[in-house]
Amino acid sequence: MKRIGFLLKVKQDKIEAYKKHHKAVWPEMLEALRRTGWHNYSLFLRDDGTLFGYFETPHSFEAALEGMAGEEINAKWQDFMAPYFESPAGTHADTMMVALEEVFHLD
Repeated sequence: MKRIGFLLKVKQDKIEAYKKHHKAVWPEMLEALRRTGWHNYSLFLRDDGTLFGYFETPHSFEAALEGMAGEEINAKWQDFMAPYFESPAGTHADTMMVALEEVFHLD
């Protein structure tokens, strides 16, 4: 499994709504993530809106993103969540994800 970390930025005034939506992620979205190789997926949010994401995948980061790009439910989720992120208008968060370099891991 490859371990992937990434950062995004949630708009300050949207943090509470963002957290609310992630307490009830659509079942179809969860199924698509599992189907495309996203495992142990976690999101961590600072008070300033900095979002750290972590997941494990048997594939590459690029393959995991491509897998989700082919899922219709992902397009709907990304459209729904786009207003929550600090990004150019209409940009989907999954197109702004850049993998962080892993510099240490302890099993």
